[in-house]
Amino acid sequence: MNPYESLPDTAFWRPAVASRPALEVGPLWQPKWPIDRETRIAAFGSCFARHFGRAVRTRGFAFVDGEPAPATLPEADRRRLGYDLFSARIGNIYTPRQLLQWLQWASGERSPPGHFWTRDGRTHDPVRPGVAPAGFANRAEAEASRRTTLAALAQALGETDLLVFTLGLTEAWRDRASGLEYPIAPGVFADSFDPARDTLHEHRLAEGGDDLTAVLDLLQRIRPGMKVLLTVAPGPMIATASNQHVLVATSGCKAILRAAAGEMARRPDCDYFPSYEMATSPPYRAMFFAPNLRDISAFGVGVVMNAFFGALGLDAVPAPVAETAATRDPDCDEAELEAFAPVP
Repeated sequence: MNPYESLPDTAFWRPAVASRPALEVGPLWQPKWPIDRETRIAAFGSCFARHFGRAVRTRGFAFVDGEPAPATLPEADRRRLGYDLFSARIGNIYTPRQLLQWLQWASGERSPPGHFWTRDGRTHDPVRPGVAPAGFANRAEAEASRRTTLAALAQALGETDLLVFTLGLTEAWRDRASGLEYPIAPGVFADSFDPARDTLHEHRLAEGGDDLTAVLDLLQRIRPGMKVLLTVAPGPMIATASNQHVLVATSGCKAILRAAAGEMARRPDCDYFPSYEMATSPPYRAMFFAPNLRDISAFGVGVVMNAFFGALGLDAVPAPVAETAATRDPDCDEAELEAFAPVP
């Protein structure tokens, strides 16, 4: 008699994984709480997070959008200006600290930052540079836009039952004096990098856990009973400033984020959805990646979201065919770093 004799097939690699077709491995997730079309879902995070928002909208779920695009804004400009991506127009959030900053500003626990970036006479918001790639006409316009977004975020949080947050990176750039953390390095969208003012910060596991704990505790103060579903973005880092090979840096980054998410999922108000495992584990043989081996293809997104909705008891929908050409994610702030890569 030993403790493994009575375990189900899913506890063993050979019958659960190696002996099954890749697309039949699973189910990999069982929801911790009921989720249905009445559940009001908000989504924030790195580039992969917006797929959740788009999918829940398509499936007829209640997606919380605190800052919808103006009715007069042409369709082609909506995503370019940061609308229709997340539940407020805050752009990509890559680390738990960046999410914590936004929650503190929206809740009034801290004042938003007072400085802005500039380029070619235009003003850029350093905490959401991608939502206005061309910048604002002046500081007053930038401040007014940020106030609108903070009000929209506060409204969205007050209506949310389930917040989906996708963890993306452990490397971040900070203002040395204030500790303010940016989603992208100064000089990429606007301004210029100043080593006396700006510094690279590499989040460690303990920091990630502390920041996520602070996020979850603050969300409970904002809206008691809110649930959080964490995911880890499966896409590798586009670039690293850590002096490591980008493949090694990516492995360390994702290991930290996955461990932090797993620890948080032990809380009753938090769960973890394994989109990262579905894209990167051996049985899938990178079939969900676009030819650039970085972005997740439309086919991969479709399979991952079918797994999510399948666990809720819904039928699968056909996943789009895989792309055959190299792609670049146009909605991802981090994608701007590709422009600085040497030509092979």
